[in-house]
Amino acid sequence: MPITTCVFDAYGTLFDVTAAAREVAAEPGFEDLGDQWPKLASDWRLKQLQYSWLRAITDEHTDFWEVTENALEWALQASGLLDDKKLRERLLQLYWELSAYEEVPNMLRKLKARGLNTAILSNGSPAMLQGAVDSAHIGGLLDDILSVEAVGIFKPDRRVYELVTKRFSCAPDEVLFVSSNGWDAAGASGFGFQTAWVNRASEPVDRLPHIPHHELSDLTTIPNLTAPT
Repeated sequence: MPITTCVFDAYGTLFDVTAAAREVAAEPGFEDLGDQWPKLASDWRLKQLQYSWLRAITDEHTDFWEVTENALEWALQASGLLDDKKLRERLLQLYWELSAYEEVPNMLRKLKARGLNTAILSNGSPAMLQGAVDSAHIGGLLDDILSVEAVGIFKPDRRVYELVTKRFSCAPDEVLFVSSNGWDAAGASGFGFQTAWVNRASEPVDRLPHIPHHELSDLTTIPNLTAPT
């Protein structure tokens, strides 16, 4: 079936999750972060994902903001910066204002010009996601912002992907789901979506029961994947 709906993961896909640490490292007063910011950003993101998986497995759900705070505290301690409260608060503040990747607005405009439904499907809490969308000025290019909070469990639980088919009254194979997380794209493939993995870091494909249908280096060519064949 033709693609009618294009849905995006948020963090790492539309929004640059390294932006907060990178920007703080360049600000006066946070010289201690200095050259450590890439490690901090990487640790923060890894723990954020790990904590979401563990909470899903153990049925101990909480909103993604608490997960984000917990992950940052771990990352700060790993870099010897846990006692810097001002740094912690500044990093958390900027997480609500993450930069979108430069190709995002034009890519979304092309999808809307073709009449496709566009949405975010994310682990993020509704308030977090709305903050990032507003900061990036892309709200007018999205039909909805779907959060796992509607079902109370993190990806890759099937109930999360089902939010899309319910919201847009579509079959799974009418959806192109786009994520920078290989495991997320794999989970969506298993649900029945067409999937694109945005592999900006040129990582190997995850060894999972399902794999993404497309592998891209950025989001520029997403509109090409939605064209009728």
